[in-house]
Amino acid sequence: MQPAPAQRPIEGGVLSTVARRSLQRAGLADLAERVLAGERLSFDDGVRLFRTRELAAVGALANVVRERRHGDLTWFNRNLHVNATNVCEADCIFCSFSRLKTGDAAAYTMTLDEVIGRVRAQRDQFVTELHTVNGLNPDLPWSYYLDFLHAVKAERPDLHIKGYTAVEIHYFAEKYGKTYEQVLTELRDAGLGSLPGGGAEIFATRARRKLCSDKVDSDGWLEVHRTAHRLGMRSNCTMLFGSIETFEERVDHILRLRELQDETGGFQTFIPLKFHNENNRLRKLPEPTDADCLQTMAVSRLLFDNVAHIKAYWPMLGVQLAQLSLSYGVDDLDGTVKEERIYHMAGARTPQELTRGELVGLIRRAGRIPVERDTLYRTVAEA
Repeated sequence: MQPAPAQRPIEGGVLSTVARRSLQRAGLADLAERVLAGERLSFDDGVRLFRTRELAAVGALANVVRERRHGDLTWFNRNLHVNATNVCEADCIFCSFSRLKTGDAAAYTMTLDEVIGRVRAQRDQFVTELHTVNGLNPDLPWSYYLDFLHAVKAERPDLHIKGYTAVEIHYFAEKYGKTYEQVLTELRDAGLGSLPGGGAEIFATRARRKLCSDKVDSDGWLEVHRTAHRLGMRSNCTMLFGSIETFEERVDHILRLRELQDETGGFQTFIPLKFHNENNRLRKLPEPTDADCLQTMAVSRLLFDNVAHIKAYWPMLGVQLAQLSLSYGVDDLDGTVKEERIYHMAGARTPQELTRGELVGLIRRAGRIPVERDTLYRTVAEA
């Protein structure tokens, strides 16, 4: 059962006088009035929001939307990451995690015994979710992925397994001669509960051709999630921001996701993923600033009128910025994230995990109410 939103009064009824003046100064008063009236924003509106320098005012507007939906409630869960292999045929130029072939320096593939060892090590811990995302390994048979799921569920039947990006699903379909529906059905029957949102990167053809030309295109990514939703599976959606994309391409990406959500209703949360430049071929590019991160999250909340949650993935953003984002439209901080590898290999300096107590404290110090959830946003405990 979802707890009732804890509403708190907002100065001026819905938006403070200072924020209203800032939005007027930025030429965004008309847009703000439409948001407050519950109207849907357009492509041009999204570009205007990204281009304005009135970050605090945009954040305040996003916070109004956030509090109308959720009050002060802020979600988190207790989750374990298991990245079973980083061997990957795709050669994405922003990726620091993958290795092109087995035997390369730092390449690895876990045995099922090693996977179960990771799960078994948490048997005395209250963990509700196992998150698995992997490279596109040409050396593994289809049975490896099914056996992975069967083994995890045999060890911990209570764990919800969120795994395999749309990029992986597309790869499995091509490699093993199956349709998306066949791949997803077999994985679901073996124990897969839902899909993460990774691999979307940026949908624009221009940017995608430079960043990740040899993996599934945007139409394929969307079709995988459309199929998953049709099969009754929930999923997340993401956008990698801050590399080579334009503001227009960010808005286009968000609106294509919004359009699919109109059609299926299957997305649970949107996660803007910050580009990291260490240990990859884009190391000469500057990383997005904290202001850009906050603006991206706020604009996402304002454009996504049909997705319930906006998540700040703290391993990428940093703990303090993730905490600050709770005033910029964000209502979810992901979870404990035990043993995250992908972004730490790209230079993330964040902790390898946060405890439940640390997450609860982080949320409370931001003036919010912590709510522990499971993967499907069912309340486990109100902290």
